[in-house]
Amino acid sequence: MRARYACRPDRTRGRLHVEAESTFRTPFQRDRDRIIHSSAFRRLKHKTQVFVEHEGDYFRTRLTHSIEVAQVARTVAGALGLDTELTEAVALAHDLGHPPFGHTGEEALDELMRPHGGFDHNAQAIRIVTSLERHYALWDGLNLTWETLEGIAKHNGPVARPAHWALEEYNAVHDLALETHASAEAQVAALADDIAYSHHDLHDGLRAELFGTDELAELPVLHDCFAEVDRLHPGLNYYRRRHEALRRFFGVLVEDVIGLARRTLAEMDPPDADAIRDAGRMVIRFSPALWSDLSRIRAFLFHRMYRAPSVVEMRRTVTGVIRDLFPLFLANPEELPRQWRKDVAEAADETALARIVADYIAGMTDRFAIETHARLLGSDMVDRTRALRGHT
Repeated sequence: MRARYACRPDRTRGRLHVEAESTFRTPFQRDRDRIIHSSAFRRLKHKTQVFVEHEGDYFRTRLTHSIEVAQVARTVAGALGLDTELTEAVALAHDLGHPPFGHTGEEALDELMRPHGGFDHNAQAIRIVTSLERHYALWDGLNLTWETLEGIAKHNGPVARPAHWALEEYNAVHDLALETHASAEAQVAALADDIAYSHHDLHDGLRAELFGTDELAELPVLHDCFAEVDRLHPGLNYYRRRHEALRRFFGVLVEDVIGLARRTLAEMDPPDADAIRDAGRMVIRFSPALWSDLSRIRAFLFHRMYRAPSVVEMRRTVTGVIRDLFPLFLANPEELPRQWRKDVAEAADETALARIVADYIAGMTDRFAIETHARLLGSDMVDRTRALRGHT
């Protein structure tokens, strides 16, 4: 049953460009479908989550991560009586703006773009769904509903003003109320992101042999998960044992969020979706005790995985691709593909041109960026990354 505080598709604040609604799909379902069919969503298949995309078929990419986030988000939203289609739409779109090579790629692009307003993957996601996806006859972007755009822009909380230029630019024509919190659906998508990567980064770190099962079994929450598996299944195969423990860990996170949200919402008794936005705090969150335990687990992951020498070296090498390609395209915009040249011709100054170049590079997959670097600069980057992969 839909809760009173859920966003209702029949009461959407609409789309920037008015269009006839679908006969069989709600507006939020239609948003979700447009995101899934977008070019940017498909490219997530070959973009870094933690490990560079070509390092192994079993590691998560941005696409598989986004699918896992959407699955968690639907589960939590359904348990809370929220609109599952809106929640899923925000979850599937939350990483669309990531450039190649993960957070180090974003850091490199942000540094290069600093004279021109910087780069932020969240703002870039809004830019993609409102401008850069150019397939429809009557508008640029996907023409998503206000609620989905709001969720993409501020699922992590209110946006400090002045915001990134891309957000400010769109907000000037379609006010997303950046100063308030987002809907409960968007907040669920944000927590689902935390749950998904907290779980799968442990799994991927084990597969990469950056740490061992015994080390995980000493961490908060995980200690109890392993203990329960050992009690129920003594002598279980090594791989099944760790999978069972991580599965339980996953469940603990989901149940904590649902349990606390139910208690919080019962106390608040919000009459509608706007009451969530105006609450002045995140309504969907982890309990303080679990958040403290997760902080210790994330500290472990930071030191043993995200800053592991092999991971850092691979990231350092491949983000050199971005540092090389950006000035090359800025000085030689004729090297950009034909469909980008109209924008280049209309660029009023260097900042406008730099933003076009950043849009193009941010849309690249890991492998396309490496191959483009090799083609234009005659580098041995492909061989270098393969050599590093062999030493991981």
